[in-house]
Amino acid sequence: MIVFAAIFLLALFFAHRNTFDVAVKTVEVEVHLPFGKELNILHLSDMHMENLSITSEALYDKIKDLKIDLIALTGDQLERERNIQPFMEYIEALKRIHVPYGIYVVFGNHDYLLRKSSLDFFRKTLESHGCIVMQNENKTLHVGDTVVNIIGIDDFSTRRSDFTRSYKGINEGVNLVLTHDPNAVLEMNETPFDYLLSGHFHGGQIHWPKPYHLVKMGKLARMNIIKGLHYQNGKPFYISEGLGQTGINIRTGCRPEITFHTLKGKENKQVAQVS
Repeated sequence: MIVFAAIFLLALFFAHRNTFDVAVKTVEVEVHLPFGKELNILHLSDMHMENLSITSEALYDKIKDLKIDLIALTGDQLERERNIQPFMEYIEALKRIHVPYGIYVVFGNHDYLLRKSSLDFFRKTLESHGCIVMQNENKTLHVGDTVVNIIGIDDFSTRRSDFTRSYKGINEGVNLVLTHDPNAVLEMNETPFDYLLSGHFHGGQIHWPKPYHLVKMGKLARMNIIKGLHYQNGKPFYISEGLGQTGINIRTGCRPEITFHTLKGKENKQVAQVS
């Protein structure tokens, strides 16, 4: 009995230590940008301030040398009001990098555990720190002469997604979708997008031997599509493994993730790699 307890505690120790072992992943995808033009996106998801091992300074150190045009945070930032101000330390760390097109934020199911008044306060605090928060909203950028629509679709798992409202008033151009739950992509067969960024699954978080515990989290999870680059009707979407954890601060069979996406003109070859 003592031996089993020792093995269990040792496994917990290593599983917790894994939460500090952050992977920086790089992905290149082809979109309708002119040849030679590119858009570099830093993507963070599922930071879960309640169970986040990396410090704001360590996060900055990992990304400070990257050329970043835009930062996307795809939900589940936190779930308790007391963590709003600590979260802003991470926003301030991100703002130390020159990002010409700004920081964009969508909410996930854990953010919606906040009371409405607390969520409103969270949004206003993010906006006061220069972030652009989108709850079924969009914003248009110009990369050279090309229109890029940033489309923030609200959380699908809590039935807050409104595709019509999210796309209201957009002009023809490259459509970059930010959303938390990637299952939304299954409802977007007739909805135009060039690339979609999401999170939600944490790569399983406890991914051994398989993430059977995710079956309740939608069709993609049941298809074992829980991380990385995938395609829906030929359109690419990416599922981050997330930076934080939920429930208990451990990971097995997966690592916390920071993702650097480069969107390039159609004539460039697509590559996906992990560094």
